[in-house]
This record gives sequence, C-alpha cells and structure tokens, in this order.
Amino acid sequence: MIHADTNAKRFTLHTDHTSYAMAVDGQGRLLHLGYGPRADCFRLPDAPHNDPGCHPDLLPQEWPAPGMGDNHMPFFQPEFADGVIAADLRFAGAAVEPGKYGLPGLPAFRDCPGAETLRITLQDTMGLRVTLLYGVLPDCDLITRAAVIENTGTAPLTLRGVPSAVLDFARHDLDLITFDGAWAGERTLHRAAVRPGVQSVGSVGGIPTHAHNPFVVLCSPDAGENAGQCWGAALVYSGNYRIQAESAAAGIRLSMGIEPFRFAWTLAPGESFAAPEAAFVYSGQGFGAMSRRFHQAIRSHLIPPRWADMAAPRPVLLNSWEACYFNFDEDRLLELARAARQAHADLFVLDDGWFRGRNADNSSLGDWAADPVKLPGGVAGLCRKINDLGLAFGIWVEPEAVSPNSDLYRAHPDWALQIPGRPTLEIRNQYVLDFSRKEVRQGIWQQLCALLDSCPVRYLKWDMNRSLANVYSAALPAARQGEVYHRYVLGVYEMQQQLTRRYPDLLLENCAGGGARFDCGMLYYSPQIWTSDNTDALDRQSIQYGTSFCYPPCVMGAHYSTVPNHTTGRTASVEARMAAALSGTFGFELDLTAYTPQQIRQLHPFVQFYRDHGALLRGGELYRLLPPDGHGAAWAVAAPDGSEAVVFAAGRVLDGRCLTLPFAAAGRHYTARALYTGGGSEAAFAGEELQLLGLPLPQVRGDLPGYLCWLKAD
Repeated sequence: MIHADTNAKRFTLHTDHTSYAMAVDGQGRLLHLGYGPRADCFRLPDAPHNDPGCHPDLLPQEWPAPGMGDNHMPFFQPEFADGVIAADLRFAGAAVEPGKYGLPGLPAFRDCPGAETLRITLQDTMGLRVTLLYGVLPDCDLITRAAVIENTGTAPLTLRGVPSAVLDFARHDLDLITFDGAWAGERTLHRAAVRPGVQSVGSVGGIPTHAHNPFVVLCSPDAGENAGQCWGAALVYSGNYRIQAESAAAGIRLSMGIEPFRFAWTLAPGESFAAPEAAFVYSGQGFGAMSRRFHQAIRSHLIPPRWADMAAPRPVLLNSWEACYFNFDEDRLLELARAARQAHADLFVLDDGWFRGRNADNSSLGDWAADPVKLPGGVAGLCRKINDLGLAFGIWVEPEAVSPNSDLYRAHPDWALQIPGRPTLEIRNQYVLDFSRKEVRQGIWQQLCALLDSCPVRYLKWDMNRSLANVYSAALPAARQGEVYHRYVLGVYEMQQQLTRRYPDLLLENCAGGGARFDCGMLYYSPQIWTSDNTDALDRQSIQYGTSFCYPPCVMGAHYSTVPNHTTGRTASVEARMAAALSGTFGFELDLTAYTPQQIRQLHPFVQFYRDHGALLRGGELYRLLPPDGHGAAWAVAAPDGSEAVVFAAGRVLDGRCLTLPFAAAGRHYTARALYTGGGSEAAFAGEELQLLGLPLPQVRGDLPGYLCWLKAD
C-alpha cells in the first residue's frame, strides 16, 4: 500500500511488514525518512532542512545530484551541452498508480495483485527531468526502485552515470556483506564493517563476472541467521554495474546502478533513458527471513510465469559435457542416453561439440549447424532417436560468441566487437559478437530458429564463456561509443525475450562460464541459471550457501557428478552429492555408461524422491541450519506451515549432533524418514522436540558423508 499526502508532500510505502518513507523539505528537496519495520509515522531528519544555508551533505537525499553541495562520491552525472555536470533537482509532482510499473527493454519484477506504483517527478530548470519509480509488492515485503531520465531542454544531454537507487542510513554501525569469488568458487560470503570512505563491488567486463554478484546486504553488527536488522539490495541487471557503500558525516549511503566507466548515453531533446531496477527487502529477523522474502518474490514475480508454478515438474536431465566433452559421435550419445533412461532421467542435453568442425574450443562458434561427421542425421535425426528412447531433448549454444576459425567470422568479421586499427583480443580462442547491432542479432536469431524449429527441443542452455573486450561498435559514431556496453545487454535481453515468446514451453537455462551472470536480470527470461562449473559436493555447499542469500534453490542449476570430481579431484558419498544436487534444479553430469546396473539402481530412490517432493524442494522455504565451514553444512527446505520438510547435511557435521528446526510446528508430531543408498530409516518426533532438542544426525565417517531426511507432520 502506498500512502501519498500530496499536501504535506509525504510519501510512505507499506508492505505487509515493512515501511519506506520520504518527504519534501521546505527547499523542494526529496529526503529519505527511513526504511525498516512497518510504521505509520516518520519524522524529518534533525538537520535544519528548511534552512537555505543547510549543508546538503547532511541531508539524506532520495536522488542526490552533483554540483549542488552534496559531496558524496557522485553516481548521477548529467553533462549538459555547455559542459556543466550539475543538477538542481526539486520536487515537481507525484502520483500513485495501481499495478507494478514496467521498464522498456529491461527486466523488472512483474505485476501482481495488490502491487502499486509511486511516481515522483524531480525537475531541473536547465532541462532535466527525473521520474523516480517505486514499486510495492506487499506479499513478499519487496520494494523496487528505478528511474527514468528525460531531456526536457533544447540541446543534447549526456548521462555519464545513472544510479538505479540511492538509500541513506542515519547510522555508521553497519556491516556490508558481499558475495565474491572466481571461476569454480562463486559467491563466497564476505562480511566487514563499513569503514569511512567508499567500499564497492562491481564489474567492467560487460557481464557481472565471477568476481562479485550484484546483490549485497547491509546489516546491524549483531545480525545473524535468525535475528538482527538487515537490508538486502539486488540489482536487476546483467551488465557492468557498481554497488557502493559510502560512510560520511551523516551516515552510510548505499548506491547502485550501471558502472559509470565507459558509460556515456546521449539524450537528444525529448528523449529519455530508463535505469535498471533495484529491489530491496528489509528484515528485522535476520538473514533467513530476508532470504525467504527474496525467494518468494523471485519465484512468484520475476521468473517467467510459465515456470512460476512450483508444483509443475521440472525435468531430471543428463548433460553430456563431463561424460564426453568434445569426444563423441551419435552412437556414443545414444549409449549415454540409454543409460540416462535407465537412471529414470527425463531429458538428455547435448552440450558443446555438436556443430561442424567443433572438436576443441578453438573453432566453429557461430556456425550453429550439426557436424555431419558426428551427427550424420543432423540434430533432428539425433533428437528423433533420443525421443524414441523416451527422453526429451535439449542442446547447448553460445550465441554471443564467434571463433576466428568459423564460417560466420570469415563471412562477417565486422560483426565482432573490435577497435579499428588495433588487434582483437582472443579469450578462450573466441571473440564476442556485437549484440548492440540489430543485424548481428538477426543473423544469430535465424540460426537459432532453424535449430529449434528442426525438432522438438525442450531445453536450451545459453552459455557465455568470456568477458567483453575491444568494446567498440561499427554501428555507432565515436561520440556514442559509451553506449555500447549497455546496448549490448539490451540486445541480449531482446533475443532472450524473443526466445521465450516464440518458444513458450522451452526451458531456458542461462550460463556464463558457470556462474558469471547469475543475477535477477537473467532470471526474468530463464527460470534457472547454472550455478557453477564446479560440481564438487563440498565446494557446492559454500557456493550454494552464498547464492541462497538472494536466489531461491529452484533457480540454481545443480547436478550429481562423478567422483573423483573433475574440478577438484575430491571424493564424496552418493548422499552428499545428492544433497547438493537435490537442493537445486537436479540432474546428472557424468558418464552413466560406466555405472553397473546395481549402481544405476542406487540412484533410483533419489530420482523418485525428487519427483515425489519436487514441489516442496522448489517452492518451500529455505533454512540455513549450519553454515559451511569447509568441512560440512546443514540446511532444510520446509513448507510454510511446517507440515513437511526436507533436511540435508553433509560432511563432518554428521557427528551425532542434533539440529534444532525452527520451522517445526508445536503441537504436531512428525515422522522422519532418512534416505540412503542402502535403504532408509524411520523415527517419530514431537514438534516441540524438534524445535528445542533437535533432529539427531547420524554419526557417519568416510569421504564426505551425506544425509537426507524427509519430515512429515501428522
């Protein structure tokens, strides 16, 4: 609910449990009053806000602009035709609208019953208008922000920095949590107190990259999993970005948006620019409650509606990559598919190496037609034979890339991003196509349509294996090269939007060398993202733990893989590997043809468990019970009413300890059924017993033991 008092110029956004408040001061400046637990009254800050001589540094401005006395590090940087980089933005009006706003060409959380939009207009007398957009999704306590910048003057205007949101906190004692890492080790949690100055994470690689994730948390020093104040902030964007926390005299300012480096967007008179969306959740009950609210919002209001029904089954798949890599022919693939069928999989995915001349990573990207040596009947012929085995068919592509050794590059060398007169940088033996250009996107689109129309492809894995370099577009003049990065992202969004509209039943999974583009922007088009190329059961505890602070398990691509693991060489039990895989989208990533019939049969109970409890695993509420410490972890997924749950544990935590379960319902009795390769066990517990004393874990030794237990209330 949005309460707008236009006479007093006070505005409050209410969700079921939180409130966000603003007011206009006597000088026409829009000030932030507070964001936290639900309240009906917020007062203006103590600074003399109605005093024309008040220093703007002391004011918590909702949209600070440079050059007018606010000396924080400027994010918003409008440059006028006379070279002035300054703006004096004053309140010009507000309106409340039913429903959630959308953004042209950009992903955003979707409309839902009860959603509302607040539009606040700020105006500069020199020809600049900023419309601040606030969306309220009350059921999941989510507040979104975006902005539209319009040139209302008579001369061109250049934007050299545009935030999606700025949020001020009138305190200095907050911690900043970021999620950082590298290839095969994404989204590791790092927490530190906000120190004086600026701390930031971001990317200049054209994609978010493995190094940092466009999601952060600010929290009170005492915040933990089940108590304390925390504010989660996610950027709904898949390109260059910056999220920064700045501690200055008046408190801490959080800013987030497109990275200003190499960004310069020219607006002719009458033109406008929409900044990507930012999404916020406040929790006074710790990180667990914050995460569960983000999870609900992403499941219900962000991923494609076709996949928002968590009861709708997702296929159990086998991906060919770690089984074959580039070395296969049709007979080998069919042998693998038969083994997948014996393991009760639903879908066979043909990964890299299927297109002509592709026997290593040094050729053929861009030539999306089957290799006649490997697939004499083409993709359609293989698909038909896979379908005859009772399996659906899926395939891997990397549409944004081109190999120098490819027919596409030989025909259209100018389609690659390249700087005139300078060598073009190869990374992973490939270039990046200029997706900011319509003719480039159309050329790839025609090839994808030919592939997807040739046979019933049910799943498409869209990969992106390198960052952008040599960023220069032949389609833009020199003065507008600062638009290329953002136009590239808009081009990717446009093509994925086309895919989901033309093939509404296609299960699209995004990937970027593993988890380098794991963000809310991509989830608008695909309901799942490959979490990491590292499928090691122990490493996945940390990777999926960090990922879960914003993103729900149902969007995390997770597969059961072989041992020793191909990335780490580590050995883990069947149960530990299944615990990691069942906590995500679930599938297989190994050579099942090497399994004996008995080993295949050991997998059946876990596949059946996923089918029987898939709706709970995808749509339940996540509880992080024991954080990963490098040796083990424990977590659970529970129904909102506590009627059932699945408890997972792996590693040294299986030492006979008891796990207290906060979701267990008092007054109810639970049957606990543990699942093992050799069978299972059953026990009974009272809800109060599970809350206070806990669920006893078995004492298991060996190579990374694992534990899975289903709890059902009577």
